[in-house]
Amino acid sequence: MGPEAKIEAEITVRRALELPALRRGLPEVLAGGDRLDRPVRWVHAGEVPHIASLLKGGELLLTTGLGLGSRPSEQRAFIRKLADREIAALVVELGSRFESLPSALVDAARDCGLPLIQLHREVPYVTVTEAIHTEIINSHYALLRRADEILRRCTDVLLRGGGAPEVLRLLAVFTGNPLCLEAPDGSPLYAAGPDGGDDGPADADPLLAWEGLRDTGVRIDVPGGGHGPDAVRARLVLLPVNAPVAPVHRIAAERAADLLAVVMLQSRQEEVLAARGRGDFLADLAEGRISAAEAPAQARLLGFRPGAEPVLPVVMRLPAGLPSPGGWALLAQALREELAAPGVPVLLGVRPVEGRVPMLVALRAGQDRDALADRIAEALRAGVVRAGLDRPTAHRPVVVVGTAGDWAAAGPGLRHAA
Repeated sequence: MGPEAKIEAEITVRRALELPALRRGLPEVLAGGDRLDRPVRWVHAGEVPHIASLLKGGELLLTTGLGLGSRPSEQRAFIRKLADREIAALVVELGSRFESLPSALVDAARDCGLPLIQLHREVPYVTVTEAIHTEIINSHYALLRRADEILRRCTDVLLRGGGAPEVLRLLAVFTGNPLCLEAPDGSPLYAAGPDGGDDGPADADPLLAWEGLRDTGVRIDVPGGGHGPDAVRARLVLLPVNAPVAPVHRIAAERAADLLAVVMLQSRQEEVLAARGRGDFLADLAEGRISAAEAPAQARLLGFRPGAEPVLPVVMRLPAGLPSPGGWALLAQALREELAAPGVPVLLGVRPVEGRVPMLVALRAGQDRDALADRIAEALRAGVVRAGLDRPTAHRPVVVVGTAGDWAAAGPGLRHAA
């Protein structure tokens, strides 16, 4: 984890008040009772009037009230400055300065939404500080242990022959939210949902979730090992769809980003990731997991914009064992470059496990379907040769072209061709 990674405490004001060290002081909440779930970053004790300038935010401030001021205006200003610093809560011990807290102080805390607690009995501040800091440290340790566990599982996936898509799916399941791996230019490389892939429909499509929430998602840089433009190879975007992104999820993503960086150092991993993402979309469309109404919007995010023209489903099957796991990136790039020659919009994906290359081709008005099908089949076979995968002992790839139609026919057409 890099030096800028921030580990946030999971102990809240409510939990701090439940600890015996504070409970012995008979705490009474006078304001901000609806905000006791604020996280406590640290504990600070002090009596000076300018104490707000010494705080960074998230502190539980302990005081006897000596620095609160004697006039109502001073007390209100004291509360406002603490609220501006976004401290977690103010705890005032009665007896040394106040028998009960002034109404100006309580009213200001209510207006600012600052939790204000008074202690009816004296407690040793050092005992309170030690107890809360122990809770914070234990909370940090628990977060790190959970992050280490997901890192171990991701490493196991890679050791068993998995790649970046499997790591991303595992991370999505762990966070309970969709996520997306972006290229440095902001385009999607691979989106994964918490359903774990093909086990069933997700409650929110990860690609559409990325489009709607990418500006509010949590971004984690995948290092590129270089400087300047090469310093970031990709960005992992955690999307708060089902729940807010928790600190442990951010820590796990930061650690997984280092694994993804190693995986993506292999040749053209960005290309094969994007191709596998498109392949997953086409497989979901073929199996009915994406409806005809949803398909155009998702295809547009993947760079395919056929307009109102019909689309032509095409599937190429490669011989068994061809290509090797490392050859899919080279094949995807070669096929895309060969398919640029016909000059029509193409959405091409790869399905390494099945040994298939599914795709959709946009037919232009008046274009002959059979002639275009022949050109597409020729381009696909040329791409296989160009990628160095045309082995003399292997059978030639089989290309099946379906019937052109609208988006409602595209899924069944792909399934039939497959």
